[in-house]
Amino acid sequence: MSAMDPTEVFRQEASELFEVLEGALLDLGQRPDDRELVDSAFRALHTIKGSGAMFGFDKVASFTHEFETAFDRVRKGEIKPTQELISVALAAKDYIRALIEDPQSTDDIIGEAILDDLKRFVSADMPAAPVVEIAEASPPTPAESRRAGWHLYLEFESHILRNGSNPLDLLEDLCKLGPCFVVPVTDGVPFLDEMEPEDCYLKWDVKLHAACDKDAIDDVFMFVQDEMKLTLSPLEHVEAPAPAPLLQLLDEEPVIAEVAAPVVEAAAGQPVARAEPQSDAKPEIKREAAAARREEAKQERGIATVRVQAERLDELMDRVGELVIAQARLTQLAASGSDLSIKMIAEEIERLASSLRDTTMGARMVPIGSLFGRFRRLVHDLSRDLSKPVEFVTSGEDTELDKTMIECLADPLVHLIRNAIDHGIEDTATRAANGKTEQGRIELAAVHSGAQVLVTVKDNGGGLNTARIRAKAEEQGLIVAGAVLTDHEIHQFLFHPGFSTAQTISALSGRGVGMDVVKRTIENMRGSIDLSTRPGQGTIVTLRLPLTLAIIEGLLIRVGEGRYIIPLPAVEECVELTAEDERSRGRNFLNVRGNLVPFLRLRELMAASGAPDRHQKTIIISTGETRVGLVADQIIGNHQTVIKSLSKLHSDVTIFSGATILGDGTAALILDVAQLVSLAQSKVEKQHINEAA
Repeated sequence: MSAMDPTEVFRQEASELFEVLEGALLDLGQRPDDRELVDSAFRALHTIKGSGAMFGFDKVASFTHEFETAFDRVRKGEIKPTQELISVALAAKDYIRALIEDPQSTDDIIGEAILDDLKRFVSADMPAAPVVEIAEASPPTPAESRRAGWHLYLEFESHILRNGSNPLDLLEDLCKLGPCFVVPVTDGVPFLDEMEPEDCYLKWDVKLHAACDKDAIDDVFMFVQDEMKLTLSPLEHVEAPAPAPLLQLLDEEPVIAEVAAPVVEAAAGQPVARAEPQSDAKPEIKREAAAARREEAKQERGIATVRVQAERLDELMDRVGELVIAQARLTQLAASGSDLSIKMIAEEIERLASSLRDTTMGARMVPIGSLFGRFRRLVHDLSRDLSKPVEFVTSGEDTELDKTMIECLADPLVHLIRNAIDHGIEDTATRAANGKTEQGRIELAAVHSGAQVLVTVKDNGGGLNTARIRAKAEEQGLIVAGAVLTDHEIHQFLFHPGFSTAQTISALSGRGVGMDVVKRTIENMRGSIDLSTRPGQGTIVTLRLPLTLAIIEGLLIRVGEGRYIIPLPAVEECVELTAEDERSRGRNFLNVRGNLVPFLRLRELMAASGAPDRHQKTIIISTGETRVGLVADQIIGNHQTVIKSLSKLHSDVTIFSGATILGDGTAALILDVAQLVSLAQSKVEKQHINEAA
């Protein structure tokens, strides 16, 4: 088993950090005063910069450092993040991602242009810095030199350099707060032959002569608080000598180097102040306990979470599927014999296989919120490009789906959200004329419904224009003029390849590509799609999806000599086909406790040979609010179904969604519930039309 490429590990971690960064930036557009969001964005940037430098992504580290520097005024609270600034920051995030994922596709000119825009936005209202005046100013008076300050003792974790952080950079940032006296503490430096070149052994004793508050110091070390111990105490009023360069830290003798802001030049020949003994420091604020608690929590999180390659989970799922098939064969063999010990073992294996199946499927389940988060940027950009203010609201982010389902669901949701904003949400003037709020609203929600997950995309736009859809269908020759169709049937033309009601072709719509891809993808996932609309109030698109595409519970039935599987979550009940139902061959309706339910005869659908069984059974299935009966010769029983995809040769056979291997080694086809319900609906509607004629 080969070890995972460290560069690939960095790319995966960077991808997660990009999601955090993008989410924080988008939230900042809504809550510009939220300091936690600013800190979250900076933590993500700082980690990307440090890790990028550690793994050799020098351009990433350099660009991210410039990004941090330009964005620093936002962190200090000097300016508020505007929508224009957020847009440029998002573009910078995209450029960093490109530098990591595909460096060859990037150009330095693009990065420079982004940084120029970023600096222009953050410095638009910043007065010119009096650099020359400070450099040429006269030395401070004794009264000015006496100021309050802080005494700091810094002890970093030995591995801080490996994580991409540099203590000297942090000391330099600390110096920007005011004049500093820095002493390196070398007590912990080992002999040369015992020294690890990547470990940090130095500690620092610092006296900061600046009337700043503790929060300003915390901001300097905010990204390394989990990797250091900081002892902090107020400093008495003392005389602040003239500053000296930070490079004097490297003198041969332990000397306190006084460091001021970079714009102030040290006077030539100034003596360097000696350090006070460390024992004189009387810290009042200690953070060792807090650091220990953070370290303990971090260790617990590390134990609780393990990163596993997706390919290994897929392989494990395949092995579990083979085990389930073998277990079904063992159960069938045990049932055909009379050996009780074999039957007991078969039951135990069945229990263990079922438990292993559930555990493995649980490991593959991913909260759908990981998918929903991607669309915030999509809505933000479309809202800006189309000049339509849109509020994006999500719910049900904790709803879990198989990771394969999550991957397949991304593209359909992109098309649905784009259509909702482009076609559904009206422009500002139209909404105002209709008495609506200026801001449109897109709601993306997920909820469990039995063994299905319902994903809905709802907008508060103008709704579907049924007359316009019908006119376009007649224009394209999909229906004859004057044909009697229900609104539901007319709306289905939206899923026809090449169908579009857009007046003009744009970058977003007009080519008729999108909704047909949505329907095809959802049906390939053994799901269904429903449309409901109210003119002037909006449209709701509902996707009904199974929890997984790997292993399902199924109901095994027999039709003629063939055996078929019906997904068990779609089964409501089983009833016997009565003689009265048999006589109503023209209408094909069941009377189920006073409700008429249409049914399909699977023998006719499958063209089964031979005479039907005397007592046929009807399986009532449902999708959404629609119920349909399926008439079969025999209900065999429950069956754990390992789903196998059909070949491309069977792509035109729409009533089957896959196949499985039974315990005796034969194959059974899995019925597509959504397609069967749609077929029954079309038969009922045609029957109504014929009766009306």
